[in-house]
Amino acid sequence: MAPTLSSSKTDTAEPKGTPGTRDKQINTHLPEAERLRLSRPFSLPTPRGAALWAIIAVVLVWAGMGAGINPDKLLSGIPNMGDFLARLFPPTFDKFGVIAKLLIETLQMALVGTVLGALASLLLSFGAASNVSPRWVYTACRGILNVLRSIPELIFALMFVSAVGLGPFAGILAIVLGSVGSIGKVYAEAMESVQPGPVEALTAVGANKRQIISYAVLPQAAPLLVSYTLLLFEGNVRGATILGLVGAGGIGLELTTAMRMYDYGHLCAIIISIIVLVTIIDRISAFIRAKLS
Repeated sequence: MAPTLSSSKTDTAEPKGTPGTRDKQINTHLPEAERLRLSRPFSLPTPRGAALWAIIAVVLVWAGMGAGINPDKLLSGIPNMGDFLARLFPPTFDKFGVIAKLLIETLQMALVGTVLGALASLLLSFGAASNVSPRWVYTACRGILNVLRSIPELIFALMFVSAVGLGPFAGILAIVLGSVGSIGKVYAEAMESVQPGPVEALTAVGANKRQIISYAVLPQAAPLLVSYTLLLFEGNVRGATILGLVGAGGIGLELTTAMRMYDYGHLCAIIISIIVLVTIIDRISAFIRAKLS
């Protein structure tokens, strides 16, 4: 007979009377009040929950006022937004060769920057994971990741443009550091979230850190690491289109030039091309994730 919510399930694999049988009894009885609460799709929050929601509402209002949210300005600006969008159409693809060349350059920047950034992030994440590194290494690596994550990629791009000159190489270097800052902590937390059982088993038999990482941590964290890397690549493709604004290669400079020259048809063609590229990458990433899962 299948156990019900009000029944008591007993592990029958162990003979009766053996030590530990009493401890293995699992009480699945659900109180009537709890069952009624779960049967209702909506219920009034508890005083503690209501206080929490009130605090969240106050914080959101405070943040909105500080950020200058003004619905009246948005409503009054809708006609201007419509006028801007109307000027974008129809798109003109007479410079499609230039757009395709710069998009390929943007894609190359994102690809190289993502691979190098992911490798650097992986190395740092070993030190930033509390379950595989000593405390002082953990603190140092977390500090480095915090510093890198605090600096925008545009600042890195300006720094590298001044160091290596204009062009995609400066953009790649900026993407690498930006990737480490954005994904290194995520990698480390993925490693910290693995099941501790395999780690403890290898530790108990005297495995060293390299063996623990190779046979217990990485096999469990690998699907998450791959998924995060694909997300990073998608983000870097979009980010690489912005780096051109400061001369760090990619299609960003062409985008800025079209806006400054009021060449709305060309601007619309660039935006459409970027959307198509990002959509293709998103579909390919989804296909790879589906295969991995």
